[in-house]
Amino acid sequence: EVLDRRSFFQWEWLPAIGVAAFMMLIGRIDNMILGYGLFRITSDVERLPFPMAPLEAQGILALSEEQSEELGHTQSEDEPEAEQGQQDYKQNWRWRVFSIGSVMGLIFGAIYLGLPTITGALLSRPITIIPLPFIDYTQQTSDLLPAAPVAIALDLGMVIMGMVLPFWAMVGSFSGLVITWIMNPILYAGIWDALPLIGQYDGGILSSWNTGDDMQITFYKAQVDFYFSFSIGVALAIGLAGIISVFRTLLAAKRQKSAGAVGGTAGEEKDIATIKQRGDMRWPFIIAVYVISAALYIGVSCYLLWVTDGFVYMPLVWIMFFYAVIYTPFISYVTARLEGIAGEVINIPFVREASFILSGYQGMAVWFLPMPFHNYGQTTMRYRTAELTGTKFKSIWKAELILMPIVLVGSLAFGHFIWQLGRIPGPNFLYAQEWWPVTAAQKALVFSSTGTEGFSEFEEALNWKYIVSGLGVGGFLFYVMTWLGAPIFLVYGVVRGLNQTLPFVVIPQFVGALIGRFYFQRKMGLMWRQYIPVVAAGFMCGMGLIGTLGIGFTLLSKSVFKLPF
Repeated sequence: EVLDRRSFFQWEWLPAIGVAAFMMLIGRIDNMILGYGLFRITSDVERLPFPMAPLEAQGILALSEEQSEELGHTQSEDEPEAEQGQQDYKQNWRWRVFSIGSVMGLIFGAIYLGLPTITGALLSRPITIIPLPFIDYTQQTSDLLPAAPVAIALDLGMVIMGMVLPFWAMVGSFSGLVITWIMNPILYAGIWDALPLIGQYDGGILSSWNTGDDMQITFYKAQVDFYFSFSIGVALAIGLAGIISVFRTLLAAKRQKSAGAVGGTAGEEKDIATIKQRGDMRWPFIIAVYVISAALYIGVSCYLLWVTDGFVYMPLVWIMFFYAVIYTPFISYVTARLEGIAGEVINIPFVREASFILSGYQGMAVWFLPMPFHNYGQTTMRYRTAELTGTKFKSIWKAELILMPIVLVGSLAFGHFIWQLGRIPGPNFLYAQEWWPVTAAQKALVFSSTGTEGFSEFEEALNWKYIVSGLGVGGFLFYVMTWLGAPIFLVYGVVRGLNQTLPFVVIPQFVGALIGRFYFQRKMGLMWRQYIPVVAAGFMCGMGLIGTLGIGFTLLSKSVFKLPF
């Protein structure tokens, strides 16, 4: 009866809304504060470049220049017209380049997103010129590359993004993808099948894969069979390399300070002055916020378990402590370091699922608890962007406090409106209707793993041999490539590319990196590195406008037009 009313504004929905509001409010607060702490480590201590931050900063500066231009510029009597025109061009080049990127985004977005979205709202089947979101070749290449996902996206935005990201990072990611394409068939056939003189291996590691599986299913099964555990080892290698680098940086700074180097003292004084101008906060406050937020997550989860089951299952409490004390700080730092070096993000799949299953808890409630399971590393780039634009951090925190209640109320009202438009999944929501069976099957598989006793594939996914293998391979690659003097971007790109990214993302980005490096940079020189972040920011703005227009048109059409038959 409650679901039949199709409304969130009921007393019965208050507990669920309360948990969602708690997770959103506390999550945004600790994401701001703890992401800032990671920024202090990766930016101020390690001096990482954050290659994606200039992309957003250049877009902001371009819009700011246009705003200044609208305010007017008066020519002084002593300033010649030629000099004034040259000065105006130098000051406003970002807006010109941003406008070019915006027009490119509008044109491509109209074909790539606008046409299928708007025609899908009016017709039974959308008109699609460019396949969305990618073209899957996994089934066609299954004989040549068994168990290897192969797909490509014809997305101009990914090509431009490859021009923005560091070239050697893109080379490393593509190299990691090629290594995956080579290793997956070997892992499927059996590692010893490639060495017949040694002997035969009874079965392959990627045993779940079947001929005819598409890219998504192939990627999913490979994660469960091998790369879930292997990725944990690779992440450990990245984290250990980062920790070693931090200690080396701190030791070098300490030695420089004890030696009385003039340059080091001046640098420290400059850093302190910069920190004061940014409006930074002290480390005890950052640590206190994390301790309080983690305690709130654990306390609310224990209360909900007690209300639901009548007791608190202690193994889950220890898992929550593990998340708060070890996993969340570790994966957040690894992600922050990758964000600072290559503009990339790492997530270890199935950690949450495996920990719940191995805990032995029986029931569905565990999947909806507000666990202290987070990754704050991506927030670091936001602070780097603010630093590049000269924005005080205190302004960001004040804006977040104002936005939180607006976002909470707006999300509830927006969800209520969409739910009232029609049955979900249903004919009014074609995407949900198409993907619901796959999504529901995956969710049911995961949720039911703690609902009944018996075998679960996630219990088999955690393999310590594969974890040690990932740690060894990642550490070995770090050592060898560093010893050879390879660029740091290439090192992290290769390690990260070991089945950490989907092929339809890596391939167009690598193509963009080649075009930018060997055509535009040779033709335009160093100015290209200044232009391309602004072009990318404008392109994303144009694409965003088309996407917003298409979504708005779809919602209006579904809420207004009703066919009489």
